[in-house]
Amino acid sequence: DVARLAAWMLAFFEHLRDKNAVLAVLAAVNRLLAPGGRLIVLQPNIRYAYKEYWDFFDHHVPLSHSSLTEALRVTGFEIILLRPRFLPYTTRSRVPRAAWIVRLYLALPPAQWLFGKQMLVVARKA
Repeated sequence: DVARLAAWMLAFFEHLRDKNAVLAVLAAVNRLLAPGGRLIVLQPNIRYAYKEYWDFFDHHVPLSHSSLTEALRVTGFEIILLRPRFLPYTTRSRVPRAAWIVRLYLALPPAQWLFGKQMLVVARKA
């Protein structure tokens, strides 16, 4: 069953009410995934997006790459990949969003370290 092999969360956890809700969601995902199943999380990183993070009324839970990986481990996940700075906080910009620019950005880790404010975490169910 493909649905039990992977789960994907994009800018989700900051909208939950508190850290207990984050742990509850992670535990539920862990129960649903097959052994070895993966969870992919793309999430604003409070460590690098602290100025913009609270500009949204519905942001409640501040998470850094350190706190999210701790929560993942507590709920039975193993971290496979951690990129604390991966994508910019938003795609709204004066820079055009052409596919070649995105490919270039992803191919240049120094650009990610300069502009990245969202983390990428890939975790595996133990």
